[in-house]
Amino acid sequence: MSRLRLAFTTLLGLAMFPFLASADSLTVGSSAPIVSAKTETGATLDLGSVYKANRYTLVYFYPRADTPGCTKQGCSLRDAYADLSAKGVAIIGVSSDSVEAQRAFKEKYNLPFTLLADEDLTVIKAFGARSVMRTMASRQAYLIQDGKVVYADHKGSTTKQAEDILAFLSQSGG
Repeated sequence: MSRLRLAFTTLLGLAMFPFLASADSLTVGSSAPIVSAKTETGATLDLGSVYKANRYTLVYFYPRADTPGCTKQGCSLRDAYADLSAKGVAIIGVSSDSVEAQRAFKEKYNLPFTLLADEDLTVIKAFGARSVMRTMASRQAYLIQDGKVVYADHKGSTTKQAEDILAFLSQSGG
């Protein structure tokens, strides 16, 4: 790719960056949506029951299973799973991928947490996590406690997602 074309593509990407997160994304203090979706096993999971059963629930969104950034984000959380669990954090990953794609992604990378196959975008829309393309999730993360969003990452870290959550919990006394 020529330097001019590369520079144009980079500038275009940077110009679009502020618009990647939906304008209606949840903010700190928002009530966490109580919606359901199919897990990677095909079972239906009600997020409200997850919020009630755990001290914290991390709901993180990613565009596509088994792509480089999404894999880094999931593996970051996998690698810190013991530390996050010790702090009472349940993890739920969400994308618009199929049940089969989520199952394959979970198995391939040994992800120890639930993945939701939100093919109809119910969960993605409820959190305001739709991408500019409106057909998939933008990379975002929400930490929920007592039914309220206590942390919102609208840019969605990849390699440091777990580190960011652990830092927030440390700073907030969680």
